Amino acid sequence: MATATLSRPARPARDKHVTDFIALTERVRAAGLMKREIRWYVRRMIRLGLGFAVVGVLFTTLGQSWWQMVTAVLFAIMCTLTGFLSHDAAHRQIFASAKKNSWTALITGNLFVGLSHGWWMNKHGKHHANPNKVGVDADIAAGALVFDPESASRRTGFAKWFAARQGWFFFPLLTLAALDLHVGSTRRVLGSKHVVPHRWVEITLLVVRLVLLPAGVLLFLGPWIGLAFIVVQEVALGLYMGGSFAPNHKGMPLVAKDVKIDFMRRQTLMSRNISGGWLVDAGMGGLNYQIEHHLFPTMSSRNLKRVQPMVRAYCAERRIAYTETRLWQSYMIVMRYLNRVGLGHRDPFECPVTAQLRSAR
Repeated sequence: MATATLSRPARPARDKHVTDFIALTERVRAAGLMKREIRWYVRRMIRLGLGFAVVGVLFTTLGQSWWQMVTAVLFAIMCTLTGFLSHDAAHRQIFASAKKNSWTALITGNLFVGLSHGWWMNKHGKHHANPNKVGVDADIAAGALVFDPESASRRTGFAKWFAARQGWFFFPLLTLAALDLHVGSTRRVLGSKHVVPHRWVEITLLVVRLVLLPAGVLLFLGPWIGLAFIVVQEVALGLYMGGSFAPNHKGMPLVAKDVKIDFMRRQTLMSRNISGGWLVDAGMGGLNYQIEHHLFPTMSSRNLKRVQPMVRAYCAERRIAYTETRLWQSYMIVMRYLNRVGLGHRDPFECPVTAQLRSAR
């Protein structure tokens, strides 16, 4: 009599795209590119401290002079560079300890940028999970600008007129980007709808940055020069920060809410790298390697340039579009894209990666 044998149910086959990406990740780890770069970050913090010291000396030396507008711009630059450090800490790139990273991000973001860590983490986390996904990624939610044709089609009157020309207002609106961050952060920490870890710490740091610091500037420089200093540093902060983040995804394909794409393509096809050498690398704090950052968000920004050849070769082997352009070219792309959307062009996927997106459903 034959005996029946019981066999284990076969495990579902792992998606080839997942397997391929795991293989890439293993090669990256083997190359040592996922290791912490604490010494490099410590040197970066020291340079930032020295930079703020220079700005402080210049501020007190110039006194009530209109040359303080130069100091205001330098202060905004230092705050933005500190914002890049806060971004890295929030992504747990600096320390092995999640707690140390979180506190570093919270203190630097709130105190130097005027940006709520809790508000930003919620918003930025959704962006990384689904970049450029309509209805999910808050970075492309309709506001002063609209990034998808459906939102543009619902506008009437002046809003419709503005949307049709919004690309030309891109840079003027960036001057208000810092103010928008301050307002969003303040609403989050003062509101009762959301849980904000360390709420009172955030409130205290934001009060120092957004209330006490401007008050001190006004007392030291007088009302007119002081007010001008505050306005100039806010405008410069908005232009620098907004100009660093906007080229990374704006003008890249949008993803419909019901479309599912594997991780590799989701992060690569909706991101854009910015080339330009060491100056762009330093000026954008590593954000110019946006594709690599989205694929390996906990990787030190120092190693993003080093991993780029591996990622580029991987994409070439699998025929995945890898987008890289110069900084000013990216701004032109963003401006043209915004005008096309505002004018009612219905298909935001009109670009070389369309077939890849749709075939990956």
